[in-house]
Amino acid sequence: MPTIRSSALALAFVGWALPAAAAETVVFGTNWQAQAEHGGFYQALARGFYAERGLDVEIRQGGPQVNHRQLIAAGRLDFYMGGNMFGQFDFLREDVPVVSVAAIFQKDPQAMLAHPGTGIESFADLQGKTLFIAPFGQLTFWPWMEHEFALDESQIRPYTFNPAPFLADENSAQQGYVTAEPFAIRREGGFDPVVLLMADAGYDSYSTLIQTRAELIEEQPEIVQAFVDASILGWVDYLYGDPSPGNALILEDNPDMTPAQIAYSIEAMRDYGIVDSGDAAELGIGAMTDDRWRQFFEDAVSWGAVEPDLPWQQGYSLAFVNRGLGRDQLP
Repeated sequence: MPTIRSSALALAFVGWALPAAAAETVVFGTNWQAQAEHGGFYQALARGFYAERGLDVEIRQGGPQVNHRQLIAAGRLDFYMGGNMFGQFDFLREDVPVVSVAAIFQKDPQAMLAHPGTGIESFADLQGKTLFIAPFGQLTFWPWMEHEFALDESQIRPYTFNPAPFLADENSAQQGYVTAEPFAIRREGGFDPVVLLMADAGYDSYSTLIQTRAELIEEQPEIVQAFVDASILGWVDYLYGDPSPGNALILEDNPDMTPAQIAYSIEAMRDYGIVDSGDAAELGIGAMTDDRWRQFFEDAVSWGAVEPDLPWQQGYSLAFVNRGLGRDQLP
């Protein structure tokens, strides 16, 4: 896979847009069913931010029967919403020419949730507790938890996105997005769980990465820049403007979603600084840095989660971010 990291390339396309008559059709696949955690992309579509930059964007929601990772690898998607940096490492490991070009979430929303009043106030307090963790979590954040807090895999029980086993066992904790599962626990269990956000305890993966094919970067970088810029503006507008246009599209795509869940998720993204914390405050929404990619890779190697010879530098490009876009619109 070629290395694509020229910051000068992004400068060449500041403010770039195709004429309206020459709109380029692009397809963007999310990694799960439509929800507020995808809201900025839907907002950019609903508010015409993509169209203003000459793009005719189709958002295809993911789900349990949809493998958009395979589709972008096969060239059937133009952009993909990657969940975390381990997904990018997987592309590198498999020699798939897909590159991360923006990190919308500066904090991974993954958290461990515990019952209040049981003495669990930190990750170290999880020793000896039953831990409900899904298989993908065992391959991503679990090596960090195990390494940093002296936990043991014998504590793990499968998490099936059903909070019932956790609710029935006060001596347990379960994984969950800080933007979603606490709402379900409040609704079904009648209490607010203790929330241990991994990002605030040292787990420093970017999340909600915009990923695209290396071929598109090389042959049509203006398309990549236009998509990244419009998405960034969509996220700022979604979180700090009127989110109703994006929400309408989310509810249309995913009728099982509810306005109450969406409202909770938006508030949580704001409260925890999921989008606008860290480098985003200075470099703009979607920010990424060489130092953070390097540090997370080195940490993942130390946890035994990634091979030390993986060519991590080839997995991302800073060419399309770090220009301050969206920073001035933040409160």
